[in-house]
Amino acid sequence: MTLLVYCDRCGQAAAVGDHAACAAARELEPPRFCPDCRRRMKVQVVPAGWTATCVEHGIRRS
Repeated sequence: MTLLVYCDRCGQAAAVGDHAACAAARELEPPRFCPDCRRRMKVQVVPAGWTATCVEHGIRRS
């Protein structure tokens, strides 16, 4: 398992604060921020899943 540097939902540092609400929301929605660099990602949601693209780190899929 990869340790996240940033929360992929709110964009804040993953080690700071409580991200339980973010983890619960992520069960239902795609990530919005790159967990490696904190950039806002381009997200596309389709019936079969989602793709999120970071200009620096590439594509993540559901």
